[in-house]
Amino acid sequence: MNRHYYISDNLDDLETVETELEANGISTERIHVLSEKDADVEQHHLHDVNSLMKQDVVHSGEIGAVVGVPLAALVLGGAYWLGWTESAAGWVPFIFLAVVILGFCIWEGGFFGIQVPNAHFRAFKQKLAEGKHLFFVDVEPDQEALLDRVIEHHPRLTIAGTGAAAPHWTVAWLQRWHQFKRTI
Repeated sequence: MNRHYYISDNLDDLETVETELEANGISTERIHVLSEKDADVEQHHLHDVNSLMKQDVVHSGEIGAVVGVPLAALVLGGAYWLGWTESAAGWVPFIFLAVVILGFCIWEGGFFGIQVPNAHFRAFKQKLAEGKHLFFVDVEPDQEALLDRVIEHHPRLTIAGTGAAAPHWTVAWLQRWHQFKRTI
């Protein structure tokens, strides 16, 4: 999937675009609006970006894991190399320590990430500060033409770029979750 970013200053137009995309088969879970005016986005019934997605928690947590895995491996390798695993305790304390180190690194990375904006949205920080809205859509390659047809009828949208989209399993899980919530 590909993610297409657009900038707009008109939430009414974005509401129309979202409705048209949904009518043409692009699910709500693939359409998002990022704005510093959350109340206005909510009032227009647009699918806004959740607060966790606005921060860099996941990306920074992944970086923490990249740091934590070698550290955990170093603990296990060092314990083996020094012969400490031959004691009566065996591997258990070292495995436990390795898991704690890995968990701490992931937690610390996420803790750092909660303090900074999402890496995918940093390029749009200035536009958002100017009061504009970031509209983005995740589409399959065969839906690109459909997206282009809908967008060309909305000249107030400015193309802001493309990027990697959410993984298929994430979108599928969100669709199932929203269907489940509707049945309750």
